[in-house]
Amino acid sequence: MTSTTDRDTQAVSQFVERFGGILADTGVPRMPARILAALLTTDSGRLTAAEIADLLQISPAAVSGAVRYLTTVQIVSREREPGSRRDVYRMRDNVWYEATFRKDQMLGMIDEVLAEGVEALGADSDAGARLDETREFFRFVHSELGSMLDRWRAHREKWLEEHQG
Repeated sequence: MTSTTDRDTQAVSQFVERFGGILADTGVPRMPARILAALLTTDSGRLTAAEIADLLQISPAAVSGAVRYLTTVQIVSREREPGSRRDVYRMRDNVWYEATFRKDQMLGMIDEVLAEGVEALGADSDAGARLDETREFFRFVHSELGSMLDRWRAHREKWLEEHQG
């Protein structure tokens, strides 16, 4: 394994900015996206607010707002080191699975609301037909997501055995 001291810090910094930008393009607010990317690049998955500010060259206020967002959406947790007064921000375990699982639950609610919209507009109207097709898309994704998450769990177990053994 590559040690932290052997890493090209400029390449890591470029990765953080590039991946943070991609996350921002998908809808994650820009500053939380950068912090998430930075946390992913630490071996411990943990950074203090001061370390985040230093690493990303941002203000403490920017860190505060961004980690508040990340903790609210349950991607990052805030912890306190024993005997310390400083907060440490840590990537939650299995964060991608958990975020996708929450999306699965949201898809059920989307289906219900779209059904109300189709009924209100009438399925035979152009707008109602468009909503009905949208509803069918989300129903399809919802039906596939559960089995995909099951496949991911099995794949992850096998992958972890291969990479930790």
